[in-house]
Amino acid sequence: MTTMIDLKRVINGEIEPPACDKTLGIQVTSAVAGKAICCWNVDERFLNGHQVVMGGFITSAADITMAYSMASILETNQGFASINLQTTFLRPLYIGTALIESTIVKKGRKTCYVEASISQNGQQVAKITSSVMVL
Repeated sequence: MTTMIDLKRVINGEIEPPACDKTLGIQVTSAVAGKAICCWNVDERFLNGHQVVMGGFITSAADITMAYSMASILETNQGFASINLQTTFLRPLYIGTALIESTIVKKGRKTCYVEASISQNGQQVAKITSSVMVL
């Protein structure tokens, strides 16, 4: 099981990322002060019948990046859980490299509001929002 301390160690490059990060091919580039950036190496495993990336994978990639945003601000004795997750798709995502950026827009004692954006070749592909409960 990956803990908050483990996510911070992944950010620092001390340990391997969780299995979900590896499965999707997501690499955390940075996560500081509520902002996280990840790189996603998209390959044919994520394509649907229209030869574009299935929306569930896009949302999962954003959720992973949002977790790093949360890990960058919380204390080691705190955890978090998504309350909701909404994705708006703006254009198709194809095989190649995608950039995922996540920011905590509002931090409360018990809830944070987080936004993420996925882009490819300089064009925004999706915008994702989430409310996250601090545990």
